[in-house]
Amino acid sequence: MRSILHRCILFAFISTVSPVNSQNLRHVTALVPFATGLTTPVCITNAGDDRLFVIDQHGMVMIVDSAGTVFSEPFLNIKDRTVYGGERGLLGMAFHPGYDTNGYFYVNYTGAGDSTHISRFGVTSDNPDKADSLSEFKIMTIAQPFENHKGGNLGFGPDGYLYIGMGDGGSGGDPGKRAQNPGVLLGKMLRIDVDSGNPYSIPPSNPFVNDTTVRHEIWALGLRNPWRFSFDRLTGDLWIADVGQDDFEEINFQPVNSTGGENYGWRCYEGDQPFNTEDCAPASAFTFPVYVYPHGSECSVTGGYVQRGDTTSPYFGYYFFADYCSDRLWSLHNESGVWVKDDLGQFTGNSFSAFGEDTQGRMYIAGLSSGNIYRITGQLSGIPEPGKKEDIKILRYSSSNRIHIEINSDIPLETSISLYDMRGIKQFHDITTERTYEFEPVDLASGMYLVMVRANGKVRVEKIFVGKTARF
Repeated sequence: MRSILHRCILFAFISTVSPVNSQNLRHVTALVPFATGLTTPVCITNAGDDRLFVIDQHGMVMIVDSAGTVFSEPFLNIKDRTVYGGERGLLGMAFHPGYDTNGYFYVNYTGAGDSTHISRFGVTSDNPDKADSLSEFKIMTIAQPFENHKGGNLGFGPDGYLYIGMGDGGSGGDPGKRAQNPGVLLGKMLRIDVDSGNPYSIPPSNPFVNDTTVRHEIWALGLRNPWRFSFDRLTGDLWIADVGQDDFEEINFQPVNSTGGENYGWRCYEGDQPFNTEDCAPASAFTFPVYVYPHGSECSVTGGYVQRGDTTSPYFGYYFFADYCSDRLWSLHNESGVWVKDDLGQFTGNSFSAFGEDTQGRMYIAGLSSGNIYRITGQLSGIPEPGKKEDIKILRYSSSNRIHIEINSDIPLETSISLYDMRGIKQFHDITTERTYEFEPVDLASGMYLVMVRANGKVRVEKIFVGKTARF
C-alpha cells in the first residue's frame, strides 16, 4: 500500500460496462454502497455471524451490522499502543476458527519502535460487541528497520494454522536482502500454531522444520510487501498480492496441496523480471506470479478474494483484486491453463485498500480515502429480464440429466456451450450453429453445475443438478 492524497467523494451507485476477452461479451460490475463514514479502513472481516468488522488504521475496530449501520462504539480500541502513519498502524485482524467458544481474535499492529506486533485479544463475557482491550496476549514481536513494508495481513488457513504476511522491512530495493534471508522473518509468509506451545508452536508440516539454517516459522519467502492474501473458501487455495518496486505489481497463487517452501523471487525478481540478481539462485528456483501488471496510472496492488458468494454468478471462482493508486478493479481466472484478467472498471475517489467477505461469501471493498465500504455485484449482460421473451432457453429433462438448449434467432450465429463445476473449472465445452442443441453430462460427481450459453452477444447462465447416472 502506498500513501497518496486522501480524497472524499461519496457514490450513490457506480457501474461500468466493458468487453470480456476476445468474444466481446459485455458485463456489468457494480459497487453498491453498504457503509459510509469510516476512517482509514484497511481490513474487512467477519466473525461467522451477520456483522462485519472493519479496521481503522489508527488503532480501532468498528462493527458494521447487516444493514450497513456503523456502530458508534468501537469493538476494539488500542490507539494507545498503535503507531500510526504512512504504512504503519493497526493493519490486520483474524478471528479464531473456534471464536464462538473461546472468544479469541488476533491482530497485527505497528507498536513502539515501529515493530510488528501479533497479539491475541478476547471478547468480553457480557457484551459480544465489545472486546477487552486489556486482554492482550503477545504472540510475536518482530523488529522493523524502516517505517514501510509492514505487510500486515494475517488469517487462518483451512488447516487451522495462523498465516502472517510480512513485508521485507522497508526502504526501497530491500537493501538488507531480508526477503531472501532464511534467517529472518521479514519478506516471508509465516505459519504458526496458536493452539499449542507458549506463545505458539511450529506446525510439524512446515517446510523448513528440520533445517537449522532457516527460521521454522517460514512457510514461503521472497515477498516484498504482501498487501493482502486470502484463502479460497471453497478450494483452500492461497492467493497473495505483492506490491512491486518500480515497474510491476504481482499476483501469486499457491494451490491447496502445496507443502510450502515457495520462493516468490523478491528482490532477485520484481514480478517475473530480473531486479537485482546478485547472489541469487537460478530462475528455476523461484515460483513466479500467475499475473503481473506494469506501472503507469497503476502503482500498488490490493489483493482480494475468490468470488464464492453467488453460485449462479458468471464470476463464480474468479479472483478479484484492485489497484490502490488508480482505483481500478479486475478479476482473474484460469481459462484452459491460461490466466485471464478482466477489467471491471475504474471507480475513482476511493484509494481501494482492502477487500473482505461476509459469512455467506459476499464480497466487499473499502476505500481508504472515501471512508466507504461497497458490496461488489456483477453479472453478464444479455440475461433476459422477467416477463421478456427469452433469447436463450436452457431446459433439463425431468427423467434424465439431458440438457436441452434453444436459441431464438433467425440470424445465423455461433453458439458456445460450457459446463462448469462449482469451483469454476470447465468440465465440458462445445460450439454449434444449430438452433437447438442437447447434451447429457457423464462421469461427473453428483452435485450442482453451471451451464453457460453464449450466442449472438447474449449470455444465459443456469444452475443445474447432475445426478450419479449422468453421461455424455
